[in-house]
Formats: sequence, structure tokens, C-alpha cells
Amino acid sequence: MSDLQRAFARSHLARLPLDAPPVFDEREEHDESQDEVLPLPPESPNDSSSSASSTSSTGTIVPSPSQKLFERPKSSSIKSRSAPLPWDDFFAQSLSFQQRTPSENISHHAYLTPPTSSGPLIVTHHGAGSSGLSFAAFASEFLKLIPSAGVLSLDARGHGQTSITTSSGSSPSAPDLSLTTLAKDLAFVVNAAKAHMKWAALPDIVLIGHSLGGAVVTEVAHERLLGNALLAYGVLDVVEGSAMDALSSMDTYLSTRPRSFPTLASGIEWHLKSRTIRNTTSARVSVPSLLLESKVTDKWSWRTDLGATKPFWEGWFVGLSKKFLESRGGKLLLLAGTDRLDKELMIGQMQGKYQLQVFPESGHFIQEDQPAKTAQVVADFYRRNDRVGLVLPPKVDDLIKQGKLKPAEHK
Repeated sequence: MSDLQRAFARSHLARLPLDAPPVFDEREEHDESQDEVLPLPPESPNDSSSSASSTSSTGTIVPSPSQKLFERPKSSSIKSRSAPLPWDDFFAQSLSFQQRTPSENISHHAYLTPPTSSGPLIVTHHGAGSSGLSFAAFASEFLKLIPSAGVLSLDARGHGQTSITTSSGSSPSAPDLSLTTLAKDLAFVVNAAKAHMKWAALPDIVLIGHSLGGAVVTEVAHERLLGNALLAYGVLDVVEGSAMDALSSMDTYLSTRPRSFPTLASGIEWHLKSRTIRNTTSARVSVPSLLLESKVTDKWSWRTDLGATKPFWEGWFVGLSKKFLESRGGKLLLLAGTDRLDKELMIGQMQGKYQLQVFPESGHFIQEDQPAKTAQVVADFYRRNDRVGLVLPPKVDDLIKQGKLKPAEHK
């Protein structure tokens, strides 16, 4: 070796670290991370955008410069992100109410956290293809704000754990998902909960419905199916105009989403990566109720066949804006974008007929993407319409009896 080569080698060796680099061992990483739960990085406001329609909120994921795309993820981080959460982390009771008609037997399923003796009852109705657990994270946040309140969140027929059999014991070819039927179902579940809890009367009720559920709660209010117990109602991210426009693209959306998932965790991951749901906790509690494991293929497929509900799509939303504005009770409209307002609702907003709130950073599933903010808006909405907070002037007869007012003298 020449003197020049020796000098070159010495200069390079001097720059090397004194200790040898550690050897990467996947087994060691797996063992160390078994009990480690890593918090997810907060989302940048630029990572979320309003959904394109009231039917689907699936969007393109555009990574921000701060995201470490090539960093090797910890296995525990992935596991904690896609591990299912149990319903009883969010509700006190899981109930089934039996209803028998001449043609069918229905087992209505619902989740309930009862109110105190003086608290209101928030009744929620999910959208098409979802379940009562779509409002799980919202319920948890809402009860922090108004601890005396209760939340009743039902599974609509053909969804979640609600089941239907014909009078002969077989499953119906297709459930009746007409708006009238769904509205009557909601009223039945509310009154069944009253009987189960042995309430002397229904508490003050605030109805909150998302998408299809918004049309259902509006129908209940319009037909006065809960009578004077209904205090107010709110509709989440659905208006007649944009909903009707979105129906034309519904078939395309259904054809592009996966038909099944190899595992439950992969189903949760798909909802998060596609940004259908943008909140990890919400996805972990709500997605498991949307999927059903096949005993033949061991795959997880959709519990509700949305394509089979097509005959009812138009009937869900026709006349929604008019009924929303005309029905009695306080009114709340919570949207993911102002572009959804149709002409009738724009006029109603200018006339002050309802409260409007917009969450532009949310997708279509507002109550899942932004459960804390949604809960705050609904809590304020309830307080604004609370009957207890209304101070009425005393009656003249009462003032006379108390000696505080003299009766008028007749001449």
C-alpha cells in the first residue's frame, strides 16, 4: 500500500463512529412494542376537507410535508389504530325491544345511557349503511357537557343488530326502509325505552339524525309522532337538493368500495385511509358494527346491502327542506360545507327559522369526524331550547290570589 493510500484510509477511519451501529432485529422491536401505545400525530387542518356530496366523504389523501412517509411504523401503533373498541365504553346499556306485526317480528336494537330524573334524552338516528354506534363518540362527549342528559341511539331495521323475521320465521327478502316506516320505528323504540325504564312520562327529547337519519327525525317531528315531548331536532349534513343530486353517483360509489375485508382491523383501516371516517376512536367503535364475518370465507363483508335500498333513496329526501322548516320545535342544521344549502334553506336561514352551523374541516360523518365539536353545538342548541330556561310571566289570577295585584273594579 502506498503512502497516499495509507493517508486516505486513515482520514476515512477517523470520521467513522467509535461504536458499531446497532443491528435491527424485527423480533426485538415486536417484543418491545407489545404494551406500547403510541399517540397518533394530530391532523393538520389542511389534511381535511369538506366531502364532495352528502352520500360519500371518501377523498384523496394528500400528505403534508411534515408527515414522515418513509418512517417504519411501530407495530403497536398500527394495532392500536385498528383495534376495535367495545360499545360499553360509550353507553350504559344495550337493549332489544320486540315488536310483532301480522307479517313480521322485529327485534329493535338500541344503545342507551339513561338521563337523570330531570335531564333531557338525546335520541340519535344514523345514516344508511351505518349503525347506532355512529354516535358513540358523540354520546361520550355530550354527556361530559350535560351529565344529567341521556342518549338513546338505535340501529335502524336492516342495520346493526336490529333483526327482522317474517311471521313464518324466515328472513324477509328486503326490509321495508320507507321513510314512513323508519319514522314509526324510531317512535316505537323511544316509547319502548320509556316502558323499559318505567318512566311516568317521556323526558324532553332532542332528535339528532345524520344523513338518512336526518330525514327520519324530520319526519318524526313533522308527523308529531312524539307529541309534546319533542323539544327540538337537528339534522347532520343532509339537505334535499344536494342529497337528490348525490343519488346519481351512489351506484358508482358502491361499485368502487371493497366488497369485503380479510380482517376486521383491515376494515377499520380502510375507513381511516380512505377518509370515510376521519377520527380513529370513532372508526374503532363504529366500523365493527358495519361488518359481518362469513363462516364460509372467513372474510368480513358489509352487514347492510346498500344497493338493495335503492328503491327507497328518492323517497327519503323528497320534500325534506319544506318539512324541516315547517315542523314544530327548535331546528338545527349542521353541515360540512355551505355548498349543500338549497334555495329553500337559504331563504329560511335569512329569515332566522333555524340554527346553522358549518364544520368545513369535517367529512360527511360529522358526528364521527368531530364528536367533541358536534357535542358542543348540540349541547348549546339544547340549552337554547330548554323549557326550564324559559321564564314566563306569572298569571294574573295567581298574582291576585297572592295579594300582589288587586282585581279590577267594575263600575
